[in-house]
Amino acid sequence: MWYISYWFWPVFSALVWAAMLITMLVVWATDGYPKYPSMEQTQTIAYISDIGAQGLKPFFITMSTITVVSFNVNFILERWLRHTGRLAPNTSVWQKIWSLASVIAAIAGGVGLILVTVFDTLHHPRKHRVFLGLFIGGYIVSAIFICWEYQRLGYYYRSESILRYSFWIKLFFIIVEVALAIAFGVAGNQKKYNVGAVLEWVIAFIFFFYVLSFLIDFMPAVRHKGRQSRATEMDVALAEGGDQMAAERGYFRGGAAAQEHGNGYTNGYMNGHANGDTNGHLNAHKPPAPAAVPPSRNF
Repeated sequence: MWYISYWFWPVFSALVWAAMLITMLVVWATDGYPKYPSMEQTQTIAYISDIGAQGLKPFFITMSTITVVSFNVNFILERWLRHTGRLAPNTSVWQKIWSLASVIAAIAGGVGLILVTVFDTLHHPRKHRVFLGLFIGGYIVSAIFICWEYQRLGYYYRSESILRYSFWIKLFFIIVEVALAIAFGVAGNQKKYNVGAVLEWVIAFIFFFYVLSFLIDFMPAVRHKGRQSRATEMDVALAEGGDQMAAERGYFRGGAAAQEHGNGYTNGYMNGHANGDTNGHLNAHKPPAPAAVPPSRNF
């Protein structure tokens, strides 16, 4: 079934996103770094949206849509795997709420990305900026809720080191992307367009690593298909431990200890008791020996 290759989705969505960015850069460089109509007078480095508003617009829309759809599958699949126990299941209602909130925020961010490609910066500059904010903000909020959920999961599942690694990776993404997004906005307001263009490309490539980080989340499910819940694992461990102790002590299936204990106890008790009791009983009821006959006086 499709979910058996769940590790495929983060890798696929990340590679599609990276392929789109690299292709756009190559096309811009191959064309001789042209100055597009949507670029400002002092701007020499093209924004992603500047390149996407030209002849690559169909490619921009298609690749972004594929990225959004495949990436959102990660969130839905992660929710499903936790619900079925293939990943560490949630331990509270709040964790499920945070997980659902991360899915909703990711969908909102994905919608923002698609609309950014449709409403290009050349013909719809204002709408483009609004949807760009929705794209960046949606995925940042989604990452915040994921970190919140993973922090609580890591508290209850201390042996799951994957949760800690994923938490710190996503927290790093939040801090860096928020800082870059603020710097991107400041550069735009100060009309430092080349700085803003560089920051936009950096934000986009960091997003690639964020998407790819979901591969780590699915690693426990890849290793343990049919993962059991924590309670079940404890029950099995206790049961196995009890059987092992019983096997070692030999109380089941005629073990050596059982034979030693049973035979030793039975033989010792039966032989000792039977022999001692029998001999003692017989000796106690044995008739007394006849008195010695005095010698005859006829001799």
